Amino acid sequence: MLILGIDTSGKSGGITLAEGDAKSFRAVGSRPIEGGTFSAQLVPTIAALLEQHRRTAQDLGGFAAASGPGSFTGLRVGLSAVKGLAEVLNKPIATVSLLEALAISSGRQGRIAAALDAGRSEIFWGVYQVSADNGHKISEELLSREEFLRHLGSSETDFVIVGDVALGDLASAVTDKARLQLAPRPGSEVIAQIGLRKILSGETVSVETLDANYIRRSDAEIFAKDRS
Repeated sequence: MLILGIDTSGKSGGITLAEGDAKSFRAVGSRPIEGGTFSAQLVPTIAALLEQHRRTAQDLGGFAAASGPGSFTGLRVGLSAVKGLAEVLNKPIATVSLLEALAISSGRQGRIAAALDAGRSEIFWGVYQVSADNGHKISEELLSREEFLRHLGSSETDFVIVGDVALGDLASAVTDKARLQLAPRPGSEVIAQIGLRKILSGETVSVETLDANYIRRSDAEIFAKDRS
């Protein structure tokens, strides 16, 4: 199956054209997309990548999309593009949480926690039961730095995978370093690989139900609640 993996969750993003089945995965090609240009560059970059590898949109068997957490604007652009393409082509969609991807791509197994810097002195935190290349979500939440440190001090997880150097430095001061691993932020190739597995196992979402996994409320929601 040929699929397209899309990640527009961060300051920069990318797309990956990949193919595989239940036993194999191969990235055919990838292209980065600079932050701030997602709305203008995403669809042309997809078209250029397909043309480069002599494929067409009709050759695609499905889509894998990073659903968050991350940039509100970036996620909306990426998911809107996926909705449009999947609806026109009548192809399945798999969504992948960045925290889920961080936990699964770490190579660890067991009860795995994944952490990403959320800004504003907050941390995106997810806990998953990971076996081989599969991950079952136990929880995802937004933590303060104090809550993050308390979670690290508990014994609720086997390993903690941190996607930011600054968080790694903070975490190393309070947790057993044997349980701590610094890993690169997952990109579109990881999204494609996990998404392919989900599509093949029927773990997909419809165009109507496709939505972002923000975890944090938007500023508009926060300010509206404060005013009320």
